[in-house]
Amino acid sequence: MYNESLRLQKEIILCEDGTNTLYSREFNEPYHSTRDGALQESLQKHVKPSFKLKSDKEKLTILDICFGLGYNTFATLYHIKKNKLKTKVHILSPEFDEGLVRSLDTFEYPSEFENLKPVIEAIAQNLHYEDEQFKIDVLIGDARQSIPKLLAPRSSLLPDKIDVVYQDAFSPKVNPLLWTKEWFADIRALCRDDAILTTYSTAAATRMGLYENGFELHSYDAPNTRRSLIASPQKIETLAWIDMVLKKQRNPDAKSLKDMDFQ
Repeated sequence: MYNESLRLQKEIILCEDGTNTLYSREFNEPYHSTRDGALQESLQKHVKPSFKLKSDKEKLTILDICFGLGYNTFATLYHIKKNKLKTKVHILSPEFDEGLVRSLDTFEYPSEFENLKPVIEAIAQNLHYEDEQFKIDVLIGDARQSIPKLLAPRSSLLPDKIDVVYQDAFSPKVNPLLWTKEWFADIRALCRDDAILTTYSTAAATRMGLYENGFELHSYDAPNTRRSLIASPQKIETLAWIDMVLKKQRNPDAKSLKDMDFQ
């Protein structure tokens, strides 16, 4: 039944890096940049910079916004296995489209994910995977409802605060509620003081929403992809820091997105 729904609502697209993604008619956007490529976008904009900046950590808790086709999560495991890292990871990922996740064991992933088939099958069947090194939880439902639940004291899903956030929802233009000042307030509350947030969006409203929640912003030139953004509650000396005070002076009309704008 879902395969028919998938055929009607989503279209498979071949990216320039040779990997497949989907085009969502609901959001009128592809799940990934077709120019950058699904796998390369995940690796270069999210996974590699995160593990480079957190190379001293033996354990990472990662929030992957949103799960979608799972490229960010699966690319994380691929990167760890390829580089024989011992880092233990717990990935939590909200996703509203349960049918999509349930169908992922039939999706044609790149050969790099061949060894991850048992993980993909477990996610499709159980929305969960766990072994000695990896733990993955897909949180089905509206992210604006599931993320605040992680803030509850003694949350069983989130015993530790977040080290890394992959902010990779559909764009602010079509999915603004996952880019508002209030959304980033919830994200900040979940994060450690040295956490990092990676995102493809360099829009002024995205920068303002992060900045107004105490994030320091950094420009990041991911190899063979368009410029992206890395944010952290602390300045990262190895990255190009963005002076948001100066940015605001030069563009006084710039403002963050607000929940009330879309109610």
